[in-house]
Amino acid sequence: MKKRTYCPYCSEKLSTKAEGDILRDFCTSCDTFFYDNPLPVASTIVVSDRKVLLVKRKNDPKKGEWCLPSGFAETGESIETAARRELEEETGINGKIIDFVCVDSAYNSLYGDLIFVTFEAEWISGDLIAGDDAEEVEFFSFDKMPSLAFSSNTKAVRRYIFSKKEYWAIIDSFSLSIGKSDPKTQKGNYVSDKLVNLIEKNADIIANRWLNDVTTGKSTPTYAIVDPHSARERILIVLRQFRKWLGGYYGDDDIRDYYRKLGLERKNEGFALSEIMSAISLTRKHIWEFALSQRMWTKTIDIYMTLELERRMMLFFDRATYYATRGYQGEKRVD
Repeated sequence: MKKRTYCPYCSEKLSTKAEGDILRDFCTSCDTFFYDNPLPVASTIVVSDRKVLLVKRKNDPKKGEWCLPSGFAETGESIETAARRELEEETGINGKIIDFVCVDSAYNSLYGDLIFVTFEAEWISGDLIAGDDAEEVEFFSFDKMPSLAFSSNTKAVRRYIFSKKEYWAIIDSFSLSIGKSDPKTQKGNYVSDKLVNLIEKNADIIANRWLNDVTTGKSTPTYAIVDPHSARERILIVLRQFRKWLGGYYGDDDIRDYYRKLGLERKNEGFALSEIMSAISLTRKHIWEFALSQRMWTKTIDIYMTLELERRMMLFFDRATYYATRGYQGEKRVD
């Protein structure tokens, strides 16, 4: 960065003088200090389908490298206005600022100290086209982004991803729960992953608690004379099914077929229908109580997770109860 040598007012050669703790350029003739302040740079993050809009730079610095739509704020222009203007000039689209992402200090050999202010913007109108300062404009998946020209852009994208992590997890899990995504073919960040892991790692504990309950409870007297090992294996199968259902690998047809068969088998083994209903209810109870006992509900996303677990337990075990009842009643096909 070039340094000033002469006073712009009187053309006298400048000296330096301390102002407080800072050494500044000073004109002895004009008795004037000159200040070198960081230049403000406005950047925007525009995301579509979890892909971020990047610009390939046409000019130096960092010619040919990718970055967020970015540029200097002009005198008399708000930083938000600068962000929208640079976005339109470089990409052809009009954006609406919807959130502040971060601010970062940086140094550039050409411009000196800079302050990058990054916003999240929504694409409102306009056609995507490279502007005068850009060779190309393109949306990139976050996990397939090229290296960015400016470290401040990289930090901003990381901050943005971190801020959206819980939101995306909720959206992914909701899509999974209503059948709009398939975990076998689509990589996701599911809230239910935490629930699946919780049950998987603690299946033995949950099974033991359930077994103690059904072998001593008044509502399930037949379980007191069933081989404990066999009963334990049965509950572990149910827990595995519930884990798979949470993860999207076990569907309604699977529930129907298994529990219809289970209902008929328990009838043939001498269980009362009320005992089957009670045993299923106790399974749900012990999963729920164990999850709550782990004190894992401490963040905003955990509130959603609690609601999701409760809702999905209700869906799974209500279906299990229904089909077990129909199987007990001897229906061979239940659609």
